Amino acid sequence: MKYIIVGIGNFGGYLAKRLTNLGHEVIGVDTSESRIEMIKDSITHSIVMDATDQAAVKNLPLKDTDVVIIAIGEDIGASIMSTAIFKQLKSKRIIARAINDLHETVIQAIGVDEIIHPEEETADRLSKRLEMKGVLDSLEISDEYNIVEVKVPKRYLEMTVAEADIRKEYYLNILTVIKIEQKKNLLGINTPHKNVIGVVTPDYKFAPEDILLLFGKIKNIQDFLHLGD
Repeated sequence: MKYIIVGIGNFGGYLAKRLTNLGHEVIGVDTSESRIEMIKDSITHSIVMDATDQAAVKNLPLKDTDVVIIAIGEDIGASIMSTAIFKQLKSKRIIARAINDLHETVIQAIGVDEIIHPEEETADRLSKRLEMKGVLDSLEISDEYNIVEVKVPKRYLEMTVAEADIRKEYYLNILTVIKIEQKKNLLGINTPHKNVIGVVTPDYKFAPEDILLLFGKIKNIQDFLHLGD
């Protein structure tokens, strides 16, 4: 996969190197020449550029990029501006770093696909989650076991838990099902919020947009994710 990471500080720089080491193509962008100089030999491409300059951002290979990560950690204004520009230029997927609650509300309103909090999610964890395509969130229990959030595959829609029998086929346990509801934020804009339904019964019928919380071995999770729709 191809990533553009804007903001090569401690978090963004480490994430860029980690994703490169995992075999992905990474373009690192920062206004600081010294930061780019430090990382240029460790990632695929590195560019000294102001990501709040729309004309400059247009020169990036956005059509070929799978994910844009806004990892700016200090300048909230620059983070908001660059996020808005990448959104306006129709980037496929935008993940943005939130610095505080108000900042999070603003970038939610812009319409990013995901918001991260580096204080809660390490670069290692994020890189592993991005590596498992289809995983919305993950929690590493051990080297062998993970808990993941994954959108229910289309083949299971309108099937019950008993009919799907994911436990028998993939040795994965469904801990619960999450539904996304729209609630108004501080600006009065509808934003997605998770609603956990609790214990899943065998007769529960999967619906479109359901998110499964699964527990099991990483290999089995990967087999499940590679399942064709």
